[in-house]
Amino acid sequence: MRAVSEPGSDNVVGPSYAEHRHWLRYQEFFPSGLSLDVTPGGEPVGGSFPAESWWPWRGRQVHLDRIARPDAPAKVIALHGIGGYGRMLSPYGRLPALADLEFLAPDLPGFGLTSRGVRPATYESWLRCVTDLVAAERRADERPVVLMGVGSGGRLAYDVAARAGADGSIAGVVATGLADPRREDVRRMLATTPEAGRWAGLLGLLPGSVPVPLPPAWAPVRWLVNIAAMSNHAQFAHAIWADPLGGGLWMSLGFLRSLIIAAPAAEPEDYAGPPVLLAHPAEDRWTPPRLSAEFYERLGSAGRFASLNGAGHLPTEESGLADLDRALRDYVDELGLC
Repeated sequence: MRAVSEPGSDNVVGPSYAEHRHWLRYQEFFPSGLSLDVTPGGEPVGGSFPAESWWPWRGRQVHLDRIARPDAPAKVIALHGIGGYGRMLSPYGRLPALADLEFLAPDLPGFGLTSRGVRPATYESWLRCVTDLVAAERRADERPVVLMGVGSGGRLAYDVAARAGADGSIAGVVATGLADPRREDVRRMLATTPEAGRWAGLLGLLPGSVPVPLPPAWAPVRWLVNIAAMSNHAQFAHAIWADPLGGGLWMSLGFLRSLIIAAPAAEPEDYAGPPVLLAHPAEDRWTPPRLSAEFYERLGSAGRFASLNGAGHLPTEESGLADLDRALRDYVDELGLC
């Protein structure tokens, strides 16, 4: 595969999702209008697959999926969470509400096809990567950027926008969850078992203690987080569990620790970025709506809310996706990006 980096940079070549094909198993769980069209042999039909490219970033090659729409008035950058990668989110780029917007989904450092780099990724790596990606896209053209975070990518989208504040680089934030992993009840839900969630808390810091870096240690994502709750479809959840780039990916314990201890870039009361749409799956068994409610309610007038009826953590259900589409349409209209 020949891949293109940021405009003005040298082209690079890297692994492709044409070679890593496990993600094709996910398409059957999305409604036919959103799933990527493939032949029985897994070949793309009618150019429905995103275009793949590579973006050089701080010693890594970041894999990007893009549904290019050069005449679109704005771009959506979709952010995956733990256990995910950009290609998993491609069906959301086909939602009718986003059909007139460019759609970009990176594999964040340490996940998907993005190169690991010399040092293990941390949550700070994610924050810097997305911030720099927004800047790179804004240098390429001045179209507004909306961040759309799915699962634990929701807090990431919020944090990037909170750091940007009112500088105008980010036009909007959409999150399917805003759970704060510093809370023990959130960690219990995220972990493979409640006991593991309590253990995960030991990776964090006690108030007033001095940070001590963890020695290099790795484990499959499925050993550490509750992959079974990523979807209410047992077969879909099992497909994620078995995915070598999903549940089977080896994750640094340092990354998990960095996520657990990360304070919000701005407390909700102090948030000065664009309006935040929390479009929460109503039947989310991994991070139930109540875990995001406290954070969302503190946003006050900066928050918008939509419930995705019948939808699990990674929404694929028709009822929930219909609610998501309506909420996105109203939100895009409110931002004046249609």
